[in-house]
Amino acid sequence: MTTLKAGDKAPNFSAKDQDGNSHELSDYKGKKLVVFFYPKASTPGCTAEACNLRDNWETFQEKGYAILGVSADSPKRQQNFKNKYELPFPLLADEDKSVINAFGVWGPKKFMGKEYEGIHRTTFIIDEEGKIEEVIAKVKTKAHAEQIL
Repeated sequence: MTTLKAGDKAPNFSAKDQDGNSHELSDYKGKKLVVFFYPKASTPGCTAEACNLRDNWETFQEKGYAILGVSADSPKRQQNFKNKYELPFPLLADEDKSVINAFGVWGPKKFMGKEYEGIHRTTFIIDEEGKIEEVIAKVKTKAHAEQIL
């Protein structure tokens, strides 16, 4: 789906989180950044993935990682998701899909025999210089932190 791969420069992005704060790639220069794209806030798979990252938050911080979640949900829905599951990282409300398209994770999907357009669950690990270290396309929602770390 995405054409981005390890070694590529991460796309520059700018989007607002659940509280209306703006986030850009340049804000994370000098830090490792995990950007995880998920289809829909508060659905079972997305909840398992976000909570797995939350449960390993301290390890991520010790290793110098920042985490951003991204979906096309509204700021309100992102805020409810973040509050309900006490997620310690920002969730970008990318309603215009500018970040989603920049990373190339929007496209045709199949579910129960039906085809539709949606977000492909994908995670990008970006180094301190803004280069993509790894692209995880086959996300294990219940063990995602292990895949990253």
